[in-house]
Amino acid sequence: MAIASAIANTFKGELLEGKHDFAASGGHTFKLALYTSSASLGATTTGYSTSNEISNTSGTAYPVGGKVLTRNGVTSSSSATVAFVDFADAEFTSASFTANGAMIYNTTTDGGSGTTNCVCTLAFGGDFTASNGTFTVQFPAANTSDAIIRIS
Repeated sequence: MAIASAIANTFKGELLEGKHDFAASGGHTFKLALYTSSASLGATTTGYSTSNEISNTSGTAYPVGGKVLTRNGVTSSSSATVAFVDFADAEFTSASFTANGAMIYNTTTDGGSGTTNCVCTLAFGGDFTASNGTFTVQFPAANTSDAIIRIS
């Protein structure tokens, strides 16, 4: 099993159907779920699953289903060839767990989206562990070359 960084194949069609709203104000709710190295996630992942989701040994830092992400909105213009979406970094404080990757998924039913629609999967490149500390998922720079979700 493996985790690959990929935009979900189903997300591409759902985006054209208007099922995902990334606006900073009034947009949909997106969550970040963390997974162990036993998870199999990638472009063919269609939705959130608890299978191989991490468990938190202290019981407080990681809620089942993950953490709600703060959307920083969509950046685009008539002169730009790339539009992108950015999120604030996600922090899990007082964390005691190991994660190997993650999934961003839409939890809002508005616009035809389900409550588990996968947007993308993220491979961390190995296991990362927090032991009663802060586990941070740092999103890349919000620009046309590095942003976590880009359309060109």
